[in-house]
Amino acid sequence: MIRYINAALLDDVCAEAKASPRRRKNRNFHTSDDQPGQRLLNAIEPGSYVMPHRHLDPDKSETMVVLCGTLALVIFDDAGAIIDAAKLSANGAMLGVDLPYGTWHTVFALAPDTVFLEAKAGPYCPLAANEKAPWAPAEGDAGAAAYLAKLMQSLPEHDLP
Repeated sequence: MIRYINAALLDDVCAEAKASPRRRKNRNFHTSDDQPGQRLLNAIEPGSYVMPHRHLDPDKSETMVVLCGTLALVIFDDAGAIIDAAKLSANGAMLGVDLPYGTWHTVFALAPDTVFLEAKAGPYCPLAANEKAPWAPAEGDAGAAAYLAKLMQSLPEHDLP
């Protein structure tokens, strides 16, 4: 089945993200979690926390391209220190990123109605314990909102909206 990525689809997935308690929603283009290619739209709203993580499988490098809105990308070293940060925007100088496997990272929305296209190898597997950052709060933990605020404040001024 051909599926067009158009404004109506982006509006729909953004509305779903706004209605979600997690403030994000994905729309999969792959038909099952065991497919060898995972292709999806991720809609994320400001305030949604994605725990820093990495993918250790050498086949799990991931590509993200922002279609609308503005996304912050933060890269960490093994101890949790920020080693790089970037603003990715559909209308900006940087549209996306290709992250090698094993890279500690997180993303968060800097603008409402942020949607990015994500692609990585399948099958889908939940993150293993050693792929979750031991130095960051888990999603839903009491400290997650404060940690996200700290990450936002750590972005260089030129990377803020």
